Amino acid sequence: QMRLDQSGGGLAQPGESRTLSCATANPSFISYDLGWFRQSPGKEREFVAAISRSGVDKSYADSVKGRFTVSRDNTKNTADLQMHGLKPEDTAVYFCAVRPFGISIYSGDYTIWGRGTQVTVSS
Repeated sequence: QMRLDQSGGGLAQPGESRTLSCATANPSFISYDLGWFRQSPGKEREFVAAISRSGVDKSYADSVKGRFTVSRDNTKNTADLQMHGLKPEDTAVYFCAVRPFGISIYSGDYTIWGRGTQVTVSS
């Protein structure tokens, strides 16, 4: 079973940037498509971004398009979510997740999840 270890996040002021990372020691990582999701208290988990196993295909939620960038390095079994121009409404716990059959915007399609990392945007 693949384990996804997340890092990054923390407290940021509006307009600042942060990078979240998702890593695994499992070389099968290259066979999985990856998604980023976030969840705020009292809200449903929502799609943020996704990247195909090759890194070629990417998808973003409208709310983060143009501000967030998803990438991956299959030689290191890692993926990053670069977040720029952070807004208070970006405050949430962010999760990375993988699935073997194509990128998806639906959390239920993902089979392996990281534990999440908190991002708080506040002045």
